[in-house]
Amino acid sequence: MGQRIESAVALLREAAALAPAAFSTSFGAEDMVLLDLIQHHQLPIRIFTLDTGRLPEETHALMERVEQAYGRCFTVYFPDAGAVQQLVAADGVNGFYQSVAARKRCCSVRKVEPLARALAGQAAWVSGLRAGQSSERAAVAARAFDPTYRLEKFNPLHDWSESDVWDALRSRQIPYNELHDRFYPSIGCAPCTRAIAVGEDPRAGRWWWENGEARECGLHTRSGIIAVRELA
Repeated sequence: MGQRIESAVALLREAAALAPAAFSTSFGAEDMVLLDLIQHHQLPIRIFTLDTGRLPEETHALMERVEQAYGRCFTVYFPDAGAVQQLVAADGVNGFYQSVAARKRCCSVRKVEPLARALAGQAAWVSGLRAGQSSERAAVAARAFDPTYRLEKFNPLHDWSESDVWDALRSRQIPYNELHDRFYPSIGCAPCTRAIAVGEDPRAGRWWWENGEARECGLHTRSGIIAVRELA
């Protein structure tokens, strides 16, 4: 575990050295490990999160616990109110259940556009992606240039296993989302996330009503930013 932590901290230091650097957190298990390391080592990496307006109450409760444990260490970005109003008027409050296209429009307004604002002017972006999370993420590298946002993207936990993440959470006594204890390995918006059954893919609980294996919202794919431009 010690070697894993050292490797992750080394990548965080690389990101911080580029300056300005930012870490996007959804307060999932992986992100809590990174938040703890950034705060513990007092690294100059700005921490931010996206509040879509549809997050589970358990995620908001964790945000409060993080503030109690680490201080007010993160900035919250919200979707543009006018864009949300336009989206709901066109597709309905829960229109994302109707089609993949509608769901992607919702993700674009509530997640991808705020992310673009949060990353504007940054030289480095830190994320909690792991290669073992899904087939779509199998090629995640420790560091790579992101052509969409034109910055260096760092994934300090890229080669960690799920057990590595939980070993770090427990050994460092890091707070985490209580939904993880209810079989939610991946947590997003409340209406788009469910618990998984034994043997299911860890991301099977995201957008479970859709056919196919892809379980991405567009935050970490080029198609996400394209969707925002098409909606504008």
